[in-house]
Amino acid sequence: MSSLATLIKDDSLSSTLRIGFVSLAACSIVGLAAYVGYRAAGPQNKTYALQNRHPESNEQIEKVLESLRLDDEKLRQIMQYLEKEMEDGLSPATHKNADVKMFPTYVRTIADGSETGQVLALDLGGTNFRVLLVTLLPQSRVELTSKIFVIPQSIMLGEGANLFRHLAECLLEFMRKENLSLTGPRYPLGFTFSFPCKQEGLASARLSTWTKGFTCSGVVNEDVVKLLQNAIDEKKINVQCVALVNDTVGTLMACAYKDPNTAIGLILGTGTNACYVEKLDKVGTWDGDYNEPKQVIINMEWGAFGNNGRLNYIRTKYDEEVDLSSVNPGKQVFEKMISGMYMGEIVRLIILDLMQQDLLFIGQRDGYGDYSTPLFTRGGFYTKFVSTVETDEGIAFANTRRVLEDMGIRNPTFDDCAIVQHICKNVSKRAARLAGAALAVLINRINKPNVTVGVDGSLYRYHPRFKRNMEKCMKTMVSKNIKFKLTLSDDGSGKGAALIAIVADRYQRSQLRSVSSFDESEDEQIRIQFQQQPPNPVPPIVKATNTITRTLP
Repeated sequence: MSSLATLIKDDSLSSTLRIGFVSLAACSIVGLAAYVGYRAAGPQNKTYALQNRHPESNEQIEKVLESLRLDDEKLRQIMQYLEKEMEDGLSPATHKNADVKMFPTYVRTIADGSETGQVLALDLGGTNFRVLLVTLLPQSRVELTSKIFVIPQSIMLGEGANLFRHLAECLLEFMRKENLSLTGPRYPLGFTFSFPCKQEGLASARLSTWTKGFTCSGVVNEDVVKLLQNAIDEKKINVQCVALVNDTVGTLMACAYKDPNTAIGLILGTGTNACYVEKLDKVGTWDGDYNEPKQVIINMEWGAFGNNGRLNYIRTKYDEEVDLSSVNPGKQVFEKMISGMYMGEIVRLIILDLMQQDLLFIGQRDGYGDYSTPLFTRGGFYTKFVSTVETDEGIAFANTRRVLEDMGIRNPTFDDCAIVQHICKNVSKRAARLAGAALAVLINRINKPNVTVGVDGSLYRYHPRFKRNMEKCMKTMVSKNIKFKLTLSDDGSGKGAALIAIVADRYQRSQLRSVSSFDESEDEQIRIQFQQQPPNPVPPIVKATNTITRTLP
């Protein structure tokens, strides 16, 4: 202690210590001020990283992303092209060669909330497949039980007969699990089949082409309802398919059950498509009667818009690469610029391009040279990553860092994260503006004071900005005398299929149409039979939409 006091009394040493303490304090204050300034600058300026990068790099990045940006003039031109393609699809003279097929669905009556009954539904729209039992009760109450089955890749790419046998086997398993009788009065079934079809009746449709990774042989140009019914009959299941339902039509119908202004159904998920209510006198390909109501829901199949090259002037080199590496090159051009199956891949290709130009992950490429990582694998950047990246606010980029690390990128810098988020925002915004402009065409065509659009699909549900970017575009493109609303649909492919089966059956019986259907007595028998079954042990999930949902394990 005395020696320490002696040292402190030493004037030169004391002076040195004072200078050291002052310097340390000054450094701490400067560091704290810099950190506070860094934190303060980030949230107010979300392009902070890009503005503070080397100007040449910034310009080059913006040049790459500029190819994705569509101004209002380009969008209006796209809208004109789409309207022309729609007319070609509706005209008997040009329908055969039209890309946007505009198929009449034979669904003419819209749900109004008064429907009751019980229907089975099958929902095939991607790699997962659902079987549902839907009970529509008075006061718009719904009981829905469902089970999800996986479709193996071998079946997706194999013989068509095996696909439909698999569907029938899943249906049989579900019915046994639900203790549904396999004999006696038949169960009516609505089949949601989310692929381009030429519908020839409510329960008759021929597949035009496979999409979404399916290439099953022996199905194109065949009646898919007949193929399904044959597989069901082979299993001796007492089920009759009474309606083939496109997922967009189911989405429209499920939304109309709650909102009578619903006139459009839209899917934004793995794929994209839309349907809308059209006046019969505008449907040149219509081959049915002209009784009331003089309208029919049109399944647009708008994913094929641009197959004829009409959209080439807005396509980027990344779009072209995605197309060439797909299972259907030259097909579904519009869909490949919008939907969830392709959006993540577009982002991945842009990231790789910027890496090759030394504009991203600069100085660390040796650390990222593992070409087996997801970043260097086709399809490795999932569209859900785009949504995750865009949820980041401010400058922490916690979600973006996690995504990049999952992609094999170790310790990404602040600039790296900011640029990747910037890429994601530009790709998703382009998709939203294209979808919004296409919707505006339909809303303007319907030309009613109030139009509700029922929307479903994982991209729309989970992307944090997609709806906002769509609506912003639509406010510019929709006629000022029309009020529109986007509403998230409540299980269009399940409840919507049931509604279509019941509504269409009711309409057909009123028109004395000779199409397979189920009568009042059978409907009552089915309801009584269902109510007498023992309760299922799976607990229900009660939603605010007045729907009780049970998902089987």
